[in-house]
Amino acid sequence: MPMLPEEIQELARSTITAESSSVMGLIDQIDETFVEVAHTLLNCQGHVLVAGSGTNNPVAARFAHLLSCSGTPALFIHPGDSQHGLSGAVTDKDVLVAISKGGTTAEVNVLVEIARKRGATIVGIMEVPDSPLGQMSDLILRVQPAANVDPYGMIATGSSLTTCAMTDAMCAVLLRLRGYTRESFGETHPGGAVGKKLEAEQTEEGASFS
Repeated sequence: MPMLPEEIQELARSTITAESSSVMGLIDQIDETFVEVAHTLLNCQGHVLVAGSGTNNPVAARFAHLLSCSGTPALFIHPGDSQHGLSGAVTDKDVLVAISKGGTTAEVNVLVEIARKRGATIVGIMEVPDSPLGQMSDLILRVQPAANVDPYGMIATGSSLTTCAMTDAMCAVLLRLRGYTRESFGETHPGGAVGKKLEAEQTEEGASFS
């Protein structure tokens, strides 16, 4: 459908406004369960495994990466591949974080069933606690995006961004709980522009004390 330039700009602005409002809505959703989930991930004796399908696949991979960047050993585990042998990686010392908006994603729930049998702790991140995933989870971190933030109510633009914001908050909390420093981060991120910047800062600090 043809659109005028001003119509394109207005739609872009309204989308950003709606998504910003959805993220801000998370402030009132932080409760004692969030604290409990944070301590569960903090005290995990194995790895935090994060899984999601569809749009939540990259959301889960992003969360796992940022957890590792924040000092919490974490890995993304593909729900589909887990049904073809990858679930053998799950142990009773692990915490499986399963991300599913409606809690009915078949591949995710099959992985959760396997992980439960193996003795792993299950943390479900979802919008619908009264769902198959919710019923199998030891802890539920509920994320409620703003109504109508997704096109057609199905294309997970705003809702996935809202979930990312909640997981970002979790990473920030875990970073602080662990006392994870810039120096610690430098050890796990020696490459790229970030690694060079941290190395330069450490060199400058060393020179100032010499």
